[in-house]
Parts: sequence; C-alpha cells; structure tokens
Amino acid sequence: MIDRRTFLAGAGATALSMASGSSAQAQAGDKIKLGVIGCGGRGQWIAGLFKEHGGYTIHACADYFQDKVKSCGEKYGIPVNRRFSALSGYKRLLESGVQAVAIISPPYFHPEQAEAAVDAGLHVYLAKPIAVDVPGCKTIKESGRRAGQKKQCFLVDFQTRADKFYMESVRRVHEGALGDLAFGEAIYHAGVPWGSRVEALVKNPNDPELKMRAWGMDQVLSGDIIVEQNIHTLDVMSWIMQTPPLYVDGSGARTVRPGGNCYDHFTCLYQYANQVGVTFSSRQFPGHGAPHEGIRNRMFGSKGVLETEYGGQTMVHGKSFYRGGKSPSIYKDGPVTNIATFHTNIQEGNYANDTVPPSVQSNLISVMGRNAAYQNKRVTWKELMADTTKMEYDMKGLKV
Repeated sequence: MIDRRTFLAGAGATALSMASGSSAQAQAGDKIKLGVIGCGGRGQWIAGLFKEHGGYTIHACADYFQDKVKSCGEKYGIPVNRRFSALSGYKRLLESGVQAVAIISPPYFHPEQAEAAVDAGLHVYLAKPIAVDVPGCKTIKESGRRAGQKKQCFLVDFQTRADKFYMESVRRVHEGALGDLAFGEAIYHAGVPWGSRVEALVKNPNDPELKMRAWGMDQVLSGDIIVEQNIHTLDVMSWIMQTPPLYVDGSGARTVRPGGNCYDHFTCLYQYANQVGVTFSSRQFPGHGAPHEGIRNRMFGSKGVLETEYGGQTMVHGKSFYRGGKSPSIYKDGPVTNIATFHTNIQEGNYANDTVPPSVQSNLISVMGRNAAYQNKRVTWKELMADTTKMEYDMKGLKV
C-alpha cells in the first residue's frame, strides 16, 4: 500500500517556500486573502460565509477534484491560475499569495495540510475533526503551538462552543450549578448523510475516486462516524468534564446501512474520576420515527441537571435554574461567529489559539471510543496517549 507521505514525496512535489509570519499579516482594514482547501458542498458554503463577512477575499481554492475546483472558482470569481486540483493542489495554493486558509477537506488530510500552512506562515481556520488518529491529533496540537509562537492565528470550528446558551450553561456547571456530578449521557442519532453516494459505492466499492467523493463512508478518510460526526456530542461531554476520562469501554458495528466500511452505530461508557460515568450512543441509519433524534447531552448532579440539544433547548434545571434558550440556526450561526472571531484575532494580533487544546482533547476522546469499539476492549487514557498507530490511506489510482 502506498501511504500519503510517500506518495506525495515520490511525485516530486516542490518544497514550499518559507513565508515569514509578517507576510501573512493583513494591515488593519485590509481584506484577508483566503485560500479554501476542500471545495465540496460544505467547503463552498463555508467560503460563502467568509465572503459574506466582508473582511475576506476568496483568493484561491484547492480540491482533489477538478470539477469541484471549477465550480468554486466560478462561484467566487477566482482566476483559473489560482484554482488547484489533485492531491498536491493544496501545496500550490499555499504559494499563491494567500494570507490564511480554511481547511474543509477530508479529516485524514487535516494534520498534513494544517502543518504545511503553519510552515508557510499562514493563519489557519480548521474544520472539525482535526485528525483521525492520535499522531494526527498531536500534530495539530504542535501546529497550533507553533502558530502562536510565529504570530499566526489557528482556530478550530466547533459550532456549539460559539453558542451563547451552551457557553453560559457550561460556565454555570463549572461554577457548581449541578453540585457533585453523578453521571451523564451523550447521544448522536441521525440518518445517513451520504445517501446520494451509497448506491454508487455499493456498485463500485473499489473505485478510488468514488471513495474520495464518498470520503465520509471510509474509516480512514473520515475517522469513522464517531470521530467525523459524533465528535459534536463528545466535545460537549469533554467541555463539561474538562479533564480526560480514565478509560472507555466500547462496542459498535456496521449492521444496517450498506456501502463503505464505517460503522453505523457505536455505544460507549466513558469513565471519569470520582465514579462519574458518561454513556454515549450513536447511529447513522433511519430511526423509524422514534423520538430523541439529534445531538443531545445531559449531565446529572446533586443539585441540578444540564440539558443541551443541538439546535434545540439548552438549559440548567435545579436549584440554580437557568432557562437558557434555543439556537435553531446554530449550524450557520456557529461558523459565522467563528469566522468573525478568526478575523478579529488576525486584525488584533490575538495568537492565543485557545480553541486548539480543547479540540485536541475531544478529538482524542473520540478516537479513544473508536479504538475501544474496534478492539472490543477497554482503552485507558494512558494507553491512548502512547498509541503511535497512524491510519494510512492507499493513494493508488489517485492523481498527484
């Protein structure tokens, strides 16, 4: 099998020129030249939100697929000479005069692309999940640290962490609104998000380019559903608990849905200190009208209960009652807020990059649950942090 780094290195891709940190800085009031890496449906939508902000110009775009690059380029008026395709296209984008990048590509590529962007002196806006394995998470952690040292901004886009009701509710929990924590629940129950690709993938499971188009159904490209999708609810769990779990027991399988090799359900018990356990369950297949669809978290304590729902009601019950509220447009409002924060950080020189450490932790927790399910055994936090296994994707048949 040809791995990612060997494949690209063997192709003779030219080394990136090392841009100084100052070259990526926009003068106060200037629009920031943004490069978009990943031009699928969400990538182009995110590019539109950057444009709507008013503080950015969409300067360049890159994607493996030429048709995606063409579509994005035409949509946002990007000259043909700043549209880049194939696996190494993002490297040419980094040399195209951009000052910042938005990385919305398959998660497998995130560590490599983010690291290269930091090396090139650019600010980085990164979609979740940040990586698909432990080494990738550690690479992102280091890239975020180096970005700060080089006076570059690095922001990871989680919608819930930008929502006022989530932020206030979790703040109250941290101040003791629930009393002594007892146990919690985290769920992500949804249908199949890659429905349009399922039939084609079932018919042609080994087509390398089709697998790239349906990357969310591939364990390596996506990290599986627990990392790529379920991280939303596991991030809220991690946010509430602050410290990592001691261990996790997990199970899962692909029982219902056809196509791809990702599991369609997971169940885990994350055990924290002081005998606090959090149960987690997820599915990606039809729920047949059963209630409690969506992304939800509950945390039970001696004085109250925290209840959150993505797009629904977030509140604290009990002695320290907080009514909270609903954020039905959180899917859009989250990135809009984060895009504005990213711009402000760049303009004001805020290089704290404080979204990176919690994003690394929640990503590691997601990988931890996946590993427990794959191996059908308990995984401790200590074992996880010692894991050097890199998931590798076979690039054979793909364009350099």
